[in-house]
Amino acid sequence: MRLGCIGDDFTGSSDLANTLAKQGMRATQYVGVPDRPADPSVEAGVVALKSRSLPVSEAIRLSLDALDWLKAQGCTQFLFKYCSTFDSTDDGNIGPVAEALAAALEARQVIVCPAFPAAGRTLVHGHLFVGDHLLNESGMENHPLTPMKDPDIRRVLARQSKGAVGHVSYTDVHKGVDAIKARLASEAEAGRNLIVVDALSDNDLMVIGAAAADLPLITGGSGIAMGLPANFRAKGLIADDSSTWHGETGPVVAVCGSCSVMTQKQVAFHKALHPTFEIDAEAVMTEKLTAADVAEWCLAQTGLPLAYSSADPASVAATQKRFGRDATAAKLESLFAELARLLVAGGVRRLISAGGETSGAVVEGLDLSDLQIGPEIAPGVPAMRAREGLVIALKSGNFGSEDFFVKAAARLAEGT
Repeated sequence: MRLGCIGDDFTGSSDLANTLAKQGMRATQYVGVPDRPADPSVEAGVVALKSRSLPVSEAIRLSLDALDWLKAQGCTQFLFKYCSTFDSTDDGNIGPVAEALAAALEARQVIVCPAFPAAGRTLVHGHLFVGDHLLNESGMENHPLTPMKDPDIRRVLARQSKGAVGHVSYTDVHKGVDAIKARLASEAEAGRNLIVVDALSDNDLMVIGAAAADLPLITGGSGIAMGLPANFRAKGLIADDSSTWHGETGPVVAVCGSCSVMTQKQVAFHKALHPTFEIDAEAVMTEKLTAADVAEWCLAQTGLPLAYSSADPASVAATQKRFGRDATAAKLESLFAELARLLVAGGVRRLISAGGETSGAVVEGLDLSDLQIGPEIAPGVPAMRAREGLVIALKSGNFGSEDFFVKAAARLAEGT
């Protein structure tokens, strides 16, 4: 294993593994820190943690455990992957985890670049955009767990971190590899070790990747990984991946817990053509609706049924106010975990999950370990083999087109 990656959630980790596989690296996603060595054929290992919303100390502990395992597999470079919308709070967890990893690796020049242009996330003057909108005007300001109300990633990161935050402007990025290296060095010399780097295009990310060839630690969204495989290939350390994907036919179900703007559009699109079941959060909290109820409905449908708990921000806020934010999130995640178990036990062979926390619950509920990366469904979302007889797709809330669920079902069946 050459490149060791640590993701702070499951959908983001599959996004990263997808990026690396597209660039020709043999990538495997691991659910949590493995308790055994990796297969020798793996070139890039992605340890998927569910650490984004954990207490800071726990997120750091898990991330350092993952780092130790990846070191033991022989990795020479490491990547800490978080969401391209920099999902976090003033307490963390991005800054504290990045600083802990940097300290463990004695890294003084640590790139911070959440940009993912293929999904509309760009970074300029240190400000993060989602499409044409600043981060705090993109809908992410209403996120139920990590509302993003400041688009300046330098300020956001500074509030989370102990050290000063640096910046490589787009002017330097546009000048190329040498200019980026020089600015990284000067920022580190000034004591600014976490360094936000602007990027507007995939080409920018490739150039930044080339500039990071000799850095022990990089952090960012999945896009920052685009240029890294070429560095290993140039040194003769990896070969192109020629693995073949084989999907599954048979029953398919989609589940969704994201409240993002795009997810709500996807749910609305799907409702017009396919059977859907709305999981009412209040009914779940009062135990009037159970996972068994939802599973029974899903398994009785034909076609592509969708069970969803997505709601508008006002409805989400009202439920959280009545039952508590953490209690509501925990109850819904428990429902989705049990629902996934019941669906697979009932014969489902293709399972699609939308939403980071929801997907984390699904993966934990199914007790998955290694995920084989398959073809891309949408930018940032690969098809994945969970085990014999089961393929899955894990989607971050804002990813994919309005007909994502239909596309995912079709891609999961390819090669059969």
